[in-house]
Amino acid sequence: MNFLRNTFAVLVGLSIAGLIITLGIRINPRWVTFEDFAPFENWRKFLKTVAHDDGFFGFLLLFTGIGSIVGGIATAIIVKYGKVAYAILIGFILLFIAMLDIIIFPYHPTFYKILIFLTFFPFAWIGGKIVEVIYERKKKKRNAQKMNRMNH
Repeated sequence: MNFLRNTFAVLVGLSIAGLIITLGIRINPRWVTFEDFAPFENWRKFLKTVAHDDGFFGFLLLFTGIGSIVGGIATAIIVKYGKVAYAILIGFILLFIAMLDIIIFPYHPTFYKILIFLTFFPFAWIGGKIVEVIYERKKKKRNAQKMNRMNH
């Protein structure tokens, strides 16, 4: 049962990260050169239209970071054990997809190619750590309340 739960958690985390990245792409009406909600169906054509717009790639980095954190948080909340590990898995999967994107489509600026490594993995780890810290604090608080009840 944990396998299904963990698989579901990873899919939810990836979906949330993808949604946030898509919303980030749609934030500037000038970048919306596609008819669908997301530009991924015609990604090559879309990248050609924004190839020389460093602002787009800066925003893309920002939203990949935000998407990684929120996707990592969602995944860590759903899984029962190994919260940080599964959040990091989200970062690795997103980084793998981004690396394929960079390899297949030659329209990315150099700063984006370098900074993408510093975005997905660390931000997903931060998302997992946020959840882990919150859960540990709640656990300590519950244990302290139990001890207080036992002492009275």
